[in-house]
Amino acid sequence: MHIIVVGLNYRTAPVEVRERFAVAEKELTEAIKQFKQTSSIMECVIVATCNRTELYAVVDRHHLCGHYIRSFMEQWFKLPRQQFTNHLYMYEDTKAIEHLFRVTSGLDSMVIGETQILGQVKDAFAVAQQEKTTGTLFNMLFKQAVTMAKRAHSDTTIGESAVSVSYAAVELGKRIFGQFNKKSVMVVGAGETGELTAKHLYANGADRVIVVNRTYERAAQLASKFNGTAYSIEEAADRLHEVDIVISSTGAEGYVLDRQAVAAAMKRRKSKPLFMIDIAVPRDLDPSIAAIDNVFLYDIDDLEGIVESNLEHRRQEAAKIEPMIQEEIRSFEQWYKTLGVVPLIRALQSKAADIHQETMASMHNKLPDLDEHELKVISKLTKSIVNQMMQDPILRIKEMAGEKRADDAMDMFVKLFALEERLAEAKQAEKEASLAKTAEDGLSAGSAAKAGALQRAASALASVTR
Repeated sequence: MHIIVVGLNYRTAPVEVRERFAVAEKELTEAIKQFKQTSSIMECVIVATCNRTELYAVVDRHHLCGHYIRSFMEQWFKLPRQQFTNHLYMYEDTKAIEHLFRVTSGLDSMVIGETQILGQVKDAFAVAQQEKTTGTLFNMLFKQAVTMAKRAHSDTTIGESAVSVSYAAVELGKRIFGQFNKKSVMVVGAGETGELTAKHLYANGADRVIVVNRTYERAAQLASKFNGTAYSIEEAADRLHEVDIVISSTGAEGYVLDRQAVAAAMKRRKSKPLFMIDIAVPRDLDPSIAAIDNVFLYDIDDLEGIVESNLEHRRQEAAKIEPMIQEEIRSFEQWYKTLGVVPLIRALQSKAADIHQETMASMHNKLPDLDEHELKVISKLTKSIVNQMMQDPILRIKEMAGEKRADDAMDMFVKLFALEERLAEAKQAEKEASLAKTAEDGLSAGSAAKAGALQRAASALASVTR
């Protein structure tokens, strides 16, 4: 078995390519089902976000897996592979495991340390589990990756610093006001950036929002999201004295607010602090406004400086997560190596249980006068002896499973305890169960096909008789 990930992301493919590989939430279930039916795929998960589409798989044929996965991508996304192969990356085994840990912890994200991707991976894994496309390996690996990412964020401060203009604006405001409770916000311009900043300020306690915009209808639409009030942009100066925070992001030519308007508003405010953020390029707010007492004016460069500073902090925190990832990789690989000895251990335990049961039956025949309590005591003591005798061999074979000559050690273990017959029986039972499952799936698919054919026939007949 091998673990593979094939994908493309914001580093390898531009948005016009990434959008061709988007998987809508309502389509994910069908996509994962079809992916699971691809040749050589034993387990699978599909992670699809705006910045990445990644197909994780456990495969049985290592050398052909890339071909089969690309074939699935051709069919599902309806694109010839020549149009996307150059944008793909493929990681195998340890590299694939490491990649998943980096993705869930936010180290592979466009914004280092963001937590949204963790939720997206959890959701993708949940869909895969629901559709039964995961098994022993991915159930362990994805749970471990999610748990590790949570620990990475709780044990470091990687997610605490603002790394977007909107978050940086909120952080600046906190330095001045401490908190935004009972503060009023004016949003000048109803674009995406201004809206996002207003959203963060509102979420942090700002309880009144005024929106001014050249198009009043757009101002009213945005204001309604925050239970706010809308005005035309010509009314901005007249309302300036009512607010504590101004966020300006229009595409206007020339200044929307000049020094004279702000100075007049400050007199009416009795010089209470006014926090102004000019996100526009070219600028909306006259730079000379900064000279007015108790006015705190910041432009896009000031905010980007804070963002870059915080990104550097996140990079430093990311360095602390890297050793955590390596530790988790070693843990998973050690667990994976011990999977090979599980059938051996079960066979030994089964043989020991049969011997114990036969011994107790023989004892009951030879000592028929023993009462039920005495038999229970003897059974418990003899079972304890058997378990203690098996404890060291089981521990040693687990340890040896991680060594270079693990296969030789397991062969010797089988011979020493004469487990060949039991292992052969277990393999035969597993094979029969697998064949039965395949037949059942085929029958279900056949029934579905027949139902579809009947439905199509009924539709055709109805169209003829109309």
